[in-house]
Amino acid sequence: MFETLQSPGSAKHERQICGPLAALTFNLVVAVGIIFMNKWVLKNVGFHFPVFLTVIHYAVSWALMASLKFFSILPASPSSELTPLSLFTFGVVNSVSTGLANVSLKYNSVGFYQMAKIAITPLIVLAEFMWHKKRITFSKVIALTVVSVGVAIATVTDLQFSLFGACVALAWIIPSAVNKILWSNVQQQQNWTALALMWKTTPITFLFLVFMIPFLDPPGVLAFHWSFSNTSAILMSAFLGFLLQWSSALTLGATSAISSAVFGQFKTCVILLGNYYLFGSNPGTTSIFGAFIAIGGMSLYTYLGIHAIKRQSGKVLP
Repeated sequence: MFETLQSPGSAKHERQICGPLAALTFNLVVAVGIIFMNKWVLKNVGFHFPVFLTVIHYAVSWALMASLKFFSILPASPSSELTPLSLFTFGVVNSVSTGLANVSLKYNSVGFYQMAKIAITPLIVLAEFMWHKKRITFSKVIALTVVSVGVAIATVTDLQFSLFGACVALAWIIPSAVNKILWSNVQQQQNWTALALMWKTTPITFLFLVFMIPFLDPPGVLAFHWSFSNTSAILMSAFLGFLLQWSSALTLGATSAISSAVFGQFKTCVILLGNYYLFGSNPGTTSIFGAFIAIGGMSLYTYLGIHAIKRQSGKVLP
């Protein structure tokens, strides 16, 4: 497999090895795990520095990828190198998106954090139409609307937030949508693998996150008590952060920005149930009903996507 990923067409081979189902499953497990792990670190461990936590995530990610590169395991970059402006754009958007996500998770409940994600999907649809003239069918619009309504109902009982947290969540939505579009397009159109693209963009993202610490983190990080248990929890969160970056990039390379956003709503339903068991939040009958509505909308969207693929394949291969 590693020899295959080192070949010139490594991005195509990566998508063959890790197809949409494997990428989505991988991303689901890691995304659910890291949200609860980060919430545990920020709330129970007492590490009240979300941007600095994100910096630790990217430092560990870079160290892991440097180890892969040292042993010649890291996939090779394609011949079409990214321009300095492209790398700069990736770094800014990725750092703002990831940093504000953890700040939002600190000041808001898990339910409100997931509720804010609803706005990402229509933003992606609008941005892709404006940039790439991509259109979606009316039936898919209905399916996306059903998903959004279902998630809104499911999360309405867990909307604990502060004014600052709500502002951060609103500021996070736009860079998150742009980030998904950029990663999906670069991987699918310029033949970049997930790990190769992460290796190029992680140092820039790391530097911008360090710059954001004084503006978004409270003071007192040097006074934090670094015990064995606290350090272990933070390092586990950082390792999950690396897996989340990787699985998210694999998902965007194997599917699309819109599909990734819709799948994020499915993760919302799973996370709400986990939030009930781990943090004592009672979703109630209304939230469960909303979760089923959302899952029904996701099923409809998936069916329409598969039907469209089959119809296109039928035109190519009668």
